[in-house]
Amino acid sequence: MKRVRFRDVGFIDYATAWDLQEQLFQEVVSRKLFNRTAAPTEIIEQLHHLIFCEHPHVYTLGRSGEEKHLLLQEDELSKIGASFYKNNRGGDITYHGPGQIVGYPILDLDCFFTDIHKYLRYLEEAVILTLAEYGLKGDRYPGYTGVWLDPNDPFKARKICALGVRCSRWVTMHGFAFNVNSDLSYFNNIVPCGINDKQVTSLEKELGQLQDIAQVKNKLLAHLATQFGMEIFTTAV
Repeated sequence: MKRVRFRDVGFIDYATAWDLQEQLFQEVVSRKLFNRTAAPTEIIEQLHHLIFCEHPHVYTLGRSGEEKHLLLQEDELSKIGASFYKNNRGGDITYHGPGQIVGYPILDLDCFFTDIHKYLRYLEEAVILTLAEYGLKGDRYPGYTGVWLDPNDPFKARKICALGVRCSRWVTMHGFAFNVNSDLSYFNNIVPCGINDKQVTSLEKELGQLQDIAQVKNKLLAHLATQFGMEIFTTAV
């Protein structure tokens, strides 16, 4: 079991959360580099991190994305109370906002497995298993990342969880965005993940009522811990 420090930092500005990720990422990399040359008696345990949070309305564009997939001008962003950031993750444009579980795993995959595709599939599987607890059949859409409902029906396929990660020196950051009680109208202002012919959805929309997001977080955390063989411990924010 790999020890993973879990923190739910609640409602947090995107830039602040990004700074926190970068800080933890550097700490994990520093431990990794130290251990490579340390004497056996000096080796320190690698510490991994998992952050859950919610963001104010924000659009983020990954390295491989196109800025034209943001359908608003800067003045229009301010009118809807949203911000925009280009970041260093993979993927295209996505939306984060209240009612969405955003997860940022900062893991040294050398301690788990060095396979980024397997890593993405494990993240997806944790969400799929969480959806199953609510009677929903989450699945994968061939050729795309994330978790979908009815992916085999081109007229009904809809995304409920997006993924976008960065991995350097086999240390991860960024992660996933799971729509629980999200205001889906904000997705109308982008071409989500660069896909212009598919819909997005949320747990609230699928089940017809507002969901207890704390309960969803607990279920999701348990499935992530099982998938990755994590020993979760929590500390104060």
